[in-house]
Amino acid sequence: MGESIDPRAPGAIHGRGTAVRIAHRYERQAREAFFDGWPEDEDIDAGAPPPATTVRDEQAGSILSRNDSPDIPFELAINPYRGCEHGCIYCYARPTHSYLDLSPGLDFETKLVAKVNAAELLKRELGRRGYVPSPINIGSATDAYQPIERRLRLTRAVLEVLCACEHPFTIVTKSAGIERDLDLIAPAARRRQAQVFISVTTLDAALARRLEPRAASPRRRLLTVRRLADAGVPVDVNLAPVIPFINEPEIEDIVAAAAEAGARAMHYTVLRLPWEVAPLFRQWLDQHFPERAARVMARVQEMRGGKDYDADFSTRMKGAGIWAELIRQRVWKAADKRGMTRERVALDASRFRPPGKDAAQGALF
Repeated sequence: MGESIDPRAPGAIHGRGTAVRIAHRYERQAREAFFDGWPEDEDIDAGAPPPATTVRDEQAGSILSRNDSPDIPFELAINPYRGCEHGCIYCYARPTHSYLDLSPGLDFETKLVAKVNAAELLKRELGRRGYVPSPINIGSATDAYQPIERRLRLTRAVLEVLCACEHPFTIVTKSAGIERDLDLIAPAARRRQAQVFISVTTLDAALARRLEPRAASPRRRLLTVRRLADAGVPVDVNLAPVIPFINEPEIEDIVAAAAEAGARAMHYTVLRLPWEVAPLFRQWLDQHFPERAARVMARVQEMRGGKDYDADFSTRMKGAGIWAELIRQRVWKAADKRGMTRERVALDASRFRPPGKDAAQGALF
């Protein structure tokens, strides 16, 4: 983008997407600031440590979630974690923390939940009578390779189950941590049972630190694309989300970088601001880009029927109107110029074997 961006904007917390614990939509009590007569001391919190990440173990009741939205290209999904330490300010999954009576703001990126029985549940659900295999997406509402995965390895345990059953899967991530599991993903890809989507929002490292503070740097993500492609894994790049006047000027450069790294195809979505994401994003804009905040939101609303967000299935991913069409044309023309396909990978579910099937048969003889 050509400008120098300081991620330490006034009021920001280093390494966090937001500094506020915004109330969620199910809150029963309202809170507001009250001046009690004491003088303010700007240094009262000086030297205080930043909020730490905490992880709570959960014995989940189920692990496969089903999707019937016509604009989402998978029916089944697994999210081994709730919340995400990457702290992406634009994350459409932030409102899911409301169901835990936690804030979609700072809590979403600091108070995480680990579904420690994910692999065991998956075995049980895949082994149910009548289960029909369909590609399972990993990481639709959390990044399955966020930092805590290095220690907990829940995503790897899930992959081990899927690979043992020869079940097709897709993964969406913006983490280089996925390279650890290439020993599982690459063989699955050779069986046409794996595809990876790497999200690249910007090529500007300083902007990335503001947008998605604990995710891998843009350059590191592109290196991951290269390593996956070199290992024979079909890998696509998601330009998600496109934010007018923030990362939108980079569209052609991001597509070019993705193609150079070996990406098979490009995908994109336009900024989505459901529920509590809208006030969080507005505050982030005012904090980091006050000089263009009004212009950004005016363009967002122009693509959303005059609102911050429109949940209509036909437009929620791409927006509507002249500017949405312009973005569409720019992405596809840039991708066509680089020889990138628009066809989806057809993953093979025909080889699926329910967990324990072979062992059970062997016990009969």
